[in-house]
Amino acid sequence: MLDRTIPFYNTIMKCSEYTHKKVDLPDGFSIVSYRNGYEKEWAKLEYSIGDFDSLEEAEKYFVETYLQSTEKNKNILFVLDKMSNVAGSCIAWQDMKGEDMVSSLHWLVVQEEYQGKGLGRALAISVMNIYAEQGALPVYIHTQPWSWKAILLYISIGFKLQKTDTFSHYENEYEKAMTELRKVVTEEQFELLQKASETDESFS
Repeated sequence: MLDRTIPFYNTIMKCSEYTHKKVDLPDGFSIVSYRNGYEKEWAKLEYSIGDFDSLEEAEKYFVETYLQSTEKNKNILFVLDKMSNVAGSCIAWQDMKGEDMVSSLHWLVVQEEYQGKGLGRALAISVMNIYAEQGALPVYIHTQPWSWKAILLYISIGFKLQKTDTFSHYENEYEKAMTELRKVVTEEQFELLQKASETDESFS
């Protein structure tokens, strides 16, 4: 479970170089695109980790944000277990950066009982493979210090923490985020976070 006692600060990540990677899943698991009814499963996932105050609010958000174009449904991914139950999700999407559209990875989530099986990594790589096929780099992520495990995962597949760059409406709070991350990760992990930090000269 996410430790939400860790203060929230806008943490921006970007992947500018990526090559198609193999998706490794445990036996019996599969990744599929959105199907009718999965909005309810997504709502359960996000409500269970505290991202929404109710199932109804989560489902309404998903429908209004992601189901306005059937053409984009293929970019909304779900991982299924052996019984075809939804175990996690991740979305390949777009946001504004100034007057331009940029690719962005949204809502990587894995049901608690399925964590530790590599499903989050498989979902993130599947989303990045979509962008690689579309030639739609760079890809941005908005996250926060309490998702430090996900931050380390993103770094492992090519993302960099952004000291200055940002997208959408987010204020980049790199220094505050790093202060909090230093309190919860190991010294070795923090060194990795520092090495995986970069400055966008256009924002400096």
